Amino acid sequence: MVAVKGELWSQVGSIIASLMFVYAMFKECFPYQLRGYLGRYSHKMVNLVYPYVQITFHEYTGERFNRSEVYGAIRTYLGACPASTLAKRLRAHDIKDNKSLILSMDDDEEITEEFQGAKLWWTSCKHVTKSQSFSFYPASDEKRYYRLTFHRRYKDLITGSYINYVVQQGKDMAVRNRQLKLYTNNSSDDWYGKGTRWSHVAFEHPATFQKLAMDLKKKEEIINDLDKFRLGKDYYSKIGKAWKRGYLLYGPPGTGKSSMIAAMANYLEYDIYDLELTAVKDNTDLKKLLIDTSNKSIIVIEDIDCSLDLTGQRNKKKDDEKDEDDEEKKKDPIRKRFEEENKKSKVTLSGLLNFIDGIWSACGGERLIVFTTNYVHKLDPALVRRGRMDKHIELSYCCFEAFKVLAYNYLDIDSHHLFEKIKCLLEETDMTPADVAENLMPKSVTEDAETCLKKLIEALELAKEEAQKKAERNTVTNLIKKK
Repeated sequence: MVAVKGELWSQVGSIIASLMFVYAMFKECFPYQLRGYLGRYSHKMVNLVYPYVQITFHEYTGERFNRSEVYGAIRTYLGACPASTLAKRLRAHDIKDNKSLILSMDDDEEITEEFQGAKLWWTSCKHVTKSQSFSFYPASDEKRYYRLTFHRRYKDLITGSYINYVVQQGKDMAVRNRQLKLYTNNSSDDWYGKGTRWSHVAFEHPATFQKLAMDLKKKEEIINDLDKFRLGKDYYSKIGKAWKRGYLLYGPPGTGKSSMIAAMANYLEYDIYDLELTAVKDNTDLKKLLIDTSNKSIIVIEDIDCSLDLTGQRNKKKDDEKDEDDEEKKKDPIRKRFEEENKKSKVTLSGLLNFIDGIWSACGGERLIVFTTNYVHKLDPALVRRGRMDKHIELSYCCFEAFKVLAYNYLDIDSHHLFEKIKCLLEETDMTPADVAENLMPKSVTEDAETCLKKLIEALELAKEEAQKKAERNTVTNLIKKK
């Protein structure tokens, strides 16, 4: 047996040596150009009988500094598809602004997948060059790509449906896995210095609709409206409207307008662009900011009545309205400062209206535009009409349903014998959810739920007394004016 194996290995060695001799003679006898012709023609001959088609997707195409979006989407898809569980070797990627690591096939790994009856193979490949010249690639001598192999009878199916499906699925997975971001616009004068119109931080606000203190029916109505918008791409295209929707949040300070925006962003998994109009130089810069926002985002303009004078540009205020504004400015120094700063901005009401629903608003899709204000009656009717601000949401004083949400959030209770008394006081007294929450928050480890509820009752009773005294003073003042 040992002699047979030895003889077999000697024959194999002779064959390999003969092949190497033939290859050496081939290189010596045939010029380089002739060998190239032979290689091309032999390749064509093989293609006549080879039934498979191969498509490659390179990591870097065109401008070398930019990674191919298609390659990135394929990598994300292949890392999450069911067939990837059979891969033996995976590569982990720590991608910026992602919630977790991304796994993909390692070099020379292959997985098999089926699509509508077509069997296909994905291979992760790496091409190593021997060139010593300078290269723009991060790994100067390595170029990665994916190779897709399938039978040529399925070419129309693969090129027409499958590749688009893979790319779209990969992009959707990347969006779901990304870290949400909160953007703010840089001053127009600083664009050239900072190189970007928007700066961002990670958005980690914990607000959700479950924790939002408001009427349950109104909350459910808002959630249903958001779901309808998110799934309405075909509907908006059918009716000929840009895929966007405007929300106007209004109500007294402390009623949860900012928390509502955060809950919307977390629910939809959208980025937030907090637009500060006073930092925008003119209408042209406003359009540029819009172009630089991404899809699946919420564009927010908070306290729009303080950001720009959106009433006086079209109609002069009456004297009594001016006096009322002067009194409010004295009480609200922040508003006064905003109005002094916005004199530098040349953004007009017309420019803002075009930003919301003009031709430029159709650049991109799946965007929400949200305005907040404490004084809705001061806004120009053209700004808040339906079609621009499609849904008006009033966030008012704390009701009993909102209180129960706050009690569960802050005290981990959903019932108590003091709830009935609090319910009666909330029906008679105006108190914002922010004030209710402040009274419910334990100030020390020794304060229990009942202590916090009693503290809230005292605050409600005090607010009730102050409201009654104010009403009596107003009555006396009106009687004096009449006399």
